Amino acid sequence: MSKVALVVGGGRNLGAFLSEGLVDAGYRVAVADLDVKTAEETAAAIAEQYGASNVMAVQANSTSEEDVVRMVGAVKESFGRIDVLVYNAGVAQAARIDSFPLDAWYRSIEVNLTGYFLCAREVSKIMMEQKFGRIIQINSKSGKVGSKHNSGYSAAKFGGVGLTQSLALDLADYGITVHSLMLGNLLKSPMFQSLLPQYAKKLGIPEDQVEQVYIDKVPLKRGCDYQDVLNVLKFYASEEAGYCTGQSINITGGQVMF
Repeated sequence: MSKVALVVGGGRNLGAFLSEGLVDAGYRVAVADLDVKTAEETAAAIAEQYGASNVMAVQANSTSEEDVVRMVGAVKESFGRIDVLVYNAGVAQAARIDSFPLDAWYRSIEVNLTGYFLCAREVSKIMMEQKFGRIIQINSKSGKVGSKHNSGYSAAKFGGVGLTQSLALDLADYGITVHSLMLGNLLKSPMFQSLLPQYAKKLGIPEDQVEQVYIDKVPLKRGCDYQDVLNVLKFYASEEAGYCTGQSINITGGQVMF
């Protein structure tokens, strides 16, 4: 029986790419998203190519305890197990600290950190019974180095690293490993593109010059691509990475090296 992956925030963009990539790699995948329409559309597209038995869609708000419990129960009922959790839900809002809205701060902590905690907590109960599991948070280089005008996002992502290490210690006795993937700038992602006006204002340059500024910061001279993330994700989800846990793995083209 093929292993099962639950991708939270899997309905579009990077999450949809990872969901399809995991099905292609032999997993059965539950595509979970706050927006049930995007989850269903992504699952339908995957089903058309790989078969309906290999994918399901589920709606859930990752910051709602009730929703997360329901989501995990639905996946267990449909697929019988959960081997891999990918927590990909995230939000970002840029503002200088003297004008950073409190509601934006709370929202960042809620989605980027509390949601990760809730999903990991519920999935771990199943993985502990299985004596096997992989929990992988999609994090950011902003979880290792501060990010100007992104205090809420960076604080939540730093918190994710601490949570990952703590989960790794809690779950090691059960054959469950836990990691954070520290992404570089996904320059073509809708999230990054939505922040271009704010970054342009921060840098004092036109919007069409922002991407190049961020490329110039990277030793390998390009942004992070979805495929880069999938490549690393598949390894740390695999048996081959079974002796690794609690790690924060850079996917930054050399921009962050610790």
